[in-house]
Amino acid sequence: MKQFIGFVKKEFFHIFRDRRSLFILFGMPIVQILLFGFAITNEINNVDVAILDHSNDETTKEITQKIAASNYFSIQNIDNEKEIERSFEKGVIKAVIIFEPHFGSNLIKTKRANLQIVTDATEPNTANTIVSYTNAIVYSYLSLINQDKKMPYAIDTKTRMVYNPELKGVFMFVPGVMTIILMLVSAMMTSISITKEKETGTMEILLVSPLKPFQVIVGKVIPYIFLSIINATVIVLLSVFVFKMPIEGSLILLAFESILFIITSLALGILISTISATQQTAMMISLMGLMLPTILLSGFIFPITSMPKR
Repeated sequence: MKQFIGFVKKEFFHIFRDRRSLFILFGMPIVQILLFGFAITNEINNVDVAILDHSNDETTKEITQKIAASNYFSIQNIDNEKEIERSFEKGVIKAVIIFEPHFGSNLIKTKRANLQIVTDATEPNTANTIVSYTNAIVYSYLSLINQDKKMPYAIDTKTRMVYNPELKGVFMFVPGVMTIILMLVSAMMTSISITKEKETGTMEILLVSPLKPFQVIVGKVIPYIFLSIINATVIVLLSVFVFKMPIEGSLILLAFESILFIITSLALGILISTISATQQTAMMISLMGLMLPTILLSGFIFPITSMPKR
């Protein structure tokens, strides 16, 4: 039993002597729980929403003020329908709330008025959440004005999803998976490959060869650049021909941005390899330091607009 206790103590001492292991065990979880705890939320906060008020009466102003008073939306006004498409294309808004002409008078005379919500459905979950929150605010306004009313007022809310009317989740998840795969191949595999050379002792052999150090690193990286480009091409082809995902923008720009992302990921992989002594350490840092933030903070699962700016 004493031998076993001594062995356990030795393992504790071995862990505490290794600063890298301590950082992985205690540093990364603390940083990530603080980062993700503040940044990640299923709710929407301060989402940019435009108001197109064709009526501009007291009732529409009250509803607009009630929407603006919530912490969910940041309100801006637009003057006509032509601005809707331009605002969506620039990405300055996520939804438009449109009040019909004579909204207030229709509500008083016929006990019914119409309101339309137009949302950017490139992120289906965010679009549905915006519609749900807006409806909840409108219904709370109705419940307030319908108190002690024998014939209650009603507001008919109509919803239109642009860019993704069928709310296909694959249109959002396929580009997100593309980012994750490129990060996996580029950063993780590069860091493990270089660390393996250090761990097995062959890096010293390479460094005393006629090749210069930067040539050794570039030579290790170039194959992963080509492999990542092939992966990106295959993903785009599968997206278009299998999942029928439309690509409306420039393919040249998409290729340039993909190559830039690949090079940046490879640089991060090289950085990880410089601070990692073993392949296991490189893998853990790549997974916890790169993969989780890429998945959780990139807008792949949770909307970026809901994350705090600071």
